[in-house]
Amino acid sequence: MKEKNIKQLITDNIVIVVLVLLVIGFSIGNTTFLKTANVINLFGQMCLNAILATGLTYVIILGGIDISVGSSMAITGILAAQVVLALNIQSTPLIMAVQILVGLAGGALIGLFIGWLVAYRGLVPMICTLALMQAFRGLAYIISGGGPVYGLPNGFSVLGAGRLIETESFKTGIIPVIVLFTIIVVLIFHIILTKTVFGRHVFAVGSNASVAHMCGINTKMVTLKCHMICGITAGLAGIVAASKVNNGHPATGDGYEMFAIAATVLGGTSLAGGSGSVARAMFGCAIIAVINNGMTLMEISAYWQKVVIGAIIILAVMLDMAQKGKEE
Repeated sequence: MKEKNIKQLITDNIVIVVLVLLVIGFSIGNTTFLKTANVINLFGQMCLNAILATGLTYVIILGGIDISVGSSMAITGILAAQVVLALNIQSTPLIMAVQILVGLAGGALIGLFIGWLVAYRGLVPMICTLALMQAFRGLAYIISGGGPVYGLPNGFSVLGAGRLIETESFKTGIIPVIVLFTIIVVLIFHIILTKTVFGRHVFAVGSNASVAHMCGINTKMVTLKCHMICGITAGLAGIVAASKVNNGHPATGDGYEMFAIAATVLGGTSLAGGSGSVARAMFGCAIIAVINNGMTLMEISAYWQKVVIGAIIILAVMLDMAQKGKEE
């Protein structure tokens, strides 16, 4: 009985077990891995993926998908840069406020459009967002004039590259602003999903939309709102990504959707819908960040990193299908 309980505990927390094993393995393979500077760098590396995965968790719980989030990032990053330049803002707090407002508003509008197409026009989420991924990327190049939007004030880079609390060892600061910003975003949407009526409706629609509708839940509105949340997180990730490099670039976010989907699925969010967790998706983000960081330190080709991430997605889906089979 005790042995069964241990096996069940490991099965239920397999993502944490894998993360611990990866950390141990890479720390043995390279002594730099667990040094303070690299650990701080590791947290910074997982932030963009964490923000994207937060919103994608909502959509995937519904049984949907959004593969246009990377292109959405590019649009909001460019818009934030253009607004700051147009208004000639020099104050860092004001610049950050404008960045966040553009990320929220731009992302919400993008999500509203996608949600309308999916919920009210009946488009299949995969096909819809595949088409929009291309359309949004083209739009990003159009509004940017085909190149990066640069010449921005130094304050534009604080959100993505700034640090707090200077020490003798870390003269530029030890705590990345991007990490604090990510924690706030993740916490807000985790609370919405787990502590609100809307959150319960998301799980109900994902489990069985027909039953949820018969229970009086406006399934179309829930779907619309989930896509808006996904758009908002993509928008926030976009302004952070632009801030990291201090420019708005039309190629920003290219391929990021696959990392975010992988992290979400690794965290236990079922592609079939009905189950998932923002908090557990963060462990999926950590696994991907650890793999990328560890393989880079061990001088393993970036091409192999893509192969490994692809294999992880397939494995995660297979495990999800096996789990669903056991439940049935």
